[in-house]
Amino acid sequence: MVCLAKSKTKICPLKEISKKEGLSFDYLEKIVSKLKKAGLVNSKKGSQGGYFLAEKPARIKIGKIILALEGKGGLVKCLAGEKKYRCPLARKCLTRGFWQKIQSSIEKTLNSITLADLIKK
Repeated sequence: MVCLAKSKTKICPLKEISKKEGLSFDYLEKIVSKLKKAGLVNSKKGSQGGYFLAEKPARIKIGKIILALEGKGGLVKCLAGEKKYRCPLARKCLTRGFWQKIQSSIEKTLNSITLADLIKK
């Protein structure tokens, strides 16, 4: 996403990104597929094709990128949002509130940083 945000040509072929970032092409295809599904990137087909940001970098929150790539997870299993999981210690857990505060703080921080913030540095 940083590579796309910094691109002067606006449209970047995956091979170019793969080379610049030192990532395997196959791995990058999987990443971009998730980003496209989340509406963060778009693509253009053809010889001048490639990928480009769906919005301006200032409108893309880092939290949304991480959510697209990692899914909704939690620091501990009971906060991951899995409906099937029922912690055997839930009724007497002394640390769940602590983990919820940390999780909330991380999410707040990630959602306060934009892609534009990252490329300024």
